[in-house]
Amino acid sequence: MITFLTDPHAKAQQMSNSSSIRHFLLLALADRRQLQLLHFCLLLGISLAALLGNGLIISAVACGHHLHTPMFFFLLNLALTDLGSICTTVPKAMHNSLWDTRDISYTGPAAQLFFFIFCAATEFYLLTVMCYDRYVSICKPLHYGTLLGSRACAHMAAAAWASAFLTALMHTANTFSLPLCHGNALGQFFCEIPQILKLSCSKSYLRELGLIAVTICLGLGCFVFIVFSYVQIFRAVLRIPSEQGRHKAFSTCIPHLAVLSLFLSTGIFSDFKPLSMSSPSLDLALSVLYSVVTPALNPLIYSLRNQELKAAVWRLMTRCFQKH
Repeated sequence: MITFLTDPHAKAQQMSNSSSIRHFLLLALADRRQLQLLHFCLLLGISLAALLGNGLIISAVACGHHLHTPMFFFLLNLALTDLGSICTTVPKAMHNSLWDTRDISYTGPAAQLFFFIFCAATEFYLLTVMCYDRYVSICKPLHYGTLLGSRACAHMAAAAWASAFLTALMHTANTFSLPLCHGNALGQFFCEIPQILKLSCSKSYLRELGLIAVTICLGLGCFVFIVFSYVQIFRAVLRIPSEQGRHKAFSTCIPHLAVLSLFLSTGIFSDFKPLSMSSPSLDLALSVLYSVVTPALNPLIYSLRNQELKAAVWRLMTRCFQKH
């Protein structure tokens, strides 16, 4: 949708205001210096835990030949997206907390917005593909090798990354093409689409809302597929005669369900919570939860329930300590 401005002076004023922005101001995590340093230490600890956990999973899967299966291949890709998500939002927040500043260059929010959407969309698409992996493994085990061969897995992973790249590119290009005339202060500690839309002074932001609606429809399609797949999975598991077989089948699904639930619940509640519950402190806590804490928890969730992965990580760490 294109908005035509009849007043040339208003149009010139919009262009002037938009072009005059050379930097943005991010939301400060705290006002007091002691709390800023505390937030820096917390972010440092969480980011190091995320880097260590996801790095160990990537190394264990890459080095362990017995883990070269579709499930662990997709898990490696998921760990890469978690690392990307942490590296997108946390370093600048740590820098601002340590040096008591809020500034970020004009290109900084664009880069943050692109990479955050890219990582989040890739993670959701990968979780959808991992659901298909669990469905085939439990419901059609005899066709597992045919439906999820190495080439098919590579194609599905590539489709997830490419679709997320196009999604991020369209949202970033469309969002930062809007004229901005309502200041340069963002109400978040990293750049998000809603924060940029609040600064827009043109009704052309409806184009971005339309793009968001299309993205939500695609997300709903993935969600419906996940729900349908797990209905079939639970029906197949309940038909397994032995209790040990049912437990083994459920144990392979629990980590995926836990990560998926954490990812969806935090994101959906943050975006669609009632206005009566909205407050700066709650919004900030939710954003930290889905952008920082979730990528750090994912490796722990997967490693706690998967004995093969735990054994591979332990062997990798033991080998590293022996070399030193």
